[in-house]
Amino acid sequence: MTTQEYIKNNQQKFIDELLDLLRIPSVSADSKFTDDVRKAAEFIRTALIDAGADTSEICETAGHPIVYGEKIIDPSLPTVLVYGHYDVQPADPYELWDSPPFEPVIKDEKIYARGACDDKGQMFMHIKAFEAMNATNSLTCNIKFMIEGEEEVGSDNLGIFVGENREKLAADIILISDTAIISNDTPSITVGLRGLSYMEVEVTGPNRDLHSGVYGGAVANPINILCEMITSMMDKDGHITIPGFYDKVAELSAEERKAMNAAPFDLDEYKKELDIQEVKGESGYTTLERVGIRPTLDVNGIWGGYTGEGAKTVLPSKAYAKISMRLVPHQNSDEITDLFIKHFQSIAPDYVKAKATPHHGGEPAVTPTDSVAYAAASAAFEEAWGKTPIPTRDGGSIPIVSLFKEVLGLDSVLMGFGLDSDAIHSPNEHYGLFNYRKGIETIAMFHKHFARLSR
Repeated sequence: MTTQEYIKNNQQKFIDELLDLLRIPSVSADSKFTDDVRKAAEFIRTALIDAGADTSEICETAGHPIVYGEKIIDPSLPTVLVYGHYDVQPADPYELWDSPPFEPVIKDEKIYARGACDDKGQMFMHIKAFEAMNATNSLTCNIKFMIEGEEEVGSDNLGIFVGENREKLAADIILISDTAIISNDTPSITVGLRGLSYMEVEVTGPNRDLHSGVYGGAVANPINILCEMITSMMDKDGHITIPGFYDKVAELSAEERKAMNAAPFDLDEYKKELDIQEVKGESGYTTLERVGIRPTLDVNGIWGGYTGEGAKTVLPSKAYAKISMRLVPHQNSDEITDLFIKHFQSIAPDYVKAKATPHHGGEPAVTPTDSVAYAAASAAFEEAWGKTPIPTRDGGSIPIVSLFKEVLGLDSVLMGFGLDSDAIHSPNEHYGLFNYRKGIETIAMFHKHFARLSR
């Protein structure tokens, strides 16, 4: 039996096993799910053993555990290190889900559940491809797995683990599926990722909540002031006003920008899918450029005062917001964080106190397209999809990619199979059954071509 026959014969089994993993609410950001995060780690450890790993272990960290597993068939053959994560974003607000986020449902050939695409579905494809290759005696590379449980909260402890386990993690390439393709008709390989600086800000006015009738108009309202401060950080052209913010931004040539915009993209369909009348962003750049090569500043949440049912005429003591900045080469997350903190405090008027606290960050990354690994990934897509994949830059962040290069000296191949329409981080996240099945097939082909081209 060939690997592809094994995959076809076990399609339903692979789906059922993924559904079991998706039922575990492994939300790393919320401590009430700590036991579930560990349960997901144990699930992955067992899945690796069942798939044929020689060893599989739970590696403790100061936070959530990392799952490591490997199968070394011949030390002289190339070694692929697979990275992924089993933790997921919070599912809130639950009331906006059409079905419970941790009770996966299949409809319209898609799996609906938190983590279906990001990243349980995509990570699990690698374990199933490994199982298929192992079961059919068609392994052509040594395989190592490093699956973490803190990607959604910054991967702080993974960096420590990588630094302390260089020999264990020694490999020729890192293979990651945590990105998207252009469409199911147009496969692509991500060659660039934005970095991240994530902040929480706090503005304090009076020392307690006040009656808005007694004090309104005489004392500053922290919510109003915070909104004014946030608004001031971007001008009418979508340009971020923090001094020094753009000092190290890499500018692409006209030829590079032309190549980026040659990728298939239907702006009208984009707006229709999002139910918006018009797009908005930094002037002078296309939508593809805005999400691929330009930095951003966005409010991810804002709160303060009374938000319960009914009315309460309160002038709040405090207001808060969570703000993320996506970064591009050659911006540094620590430098941008420092610039943000200084600027935020400098624009606070005297009638409030302002505080900015970093949460987590990561560096932007660009991966080579002239490597053996990229050629193997391209060949795998060509064989499985019948089309040559297009290199693209992704607006999201995988902070650990730059660390892999720095600490392990290894490039990564970002071989994702999701779609931008999969609603990751949003209610009703989903992942196509076609993408799940096709991803498993393509990953197995990558190992074959990587071994062939590495000779």
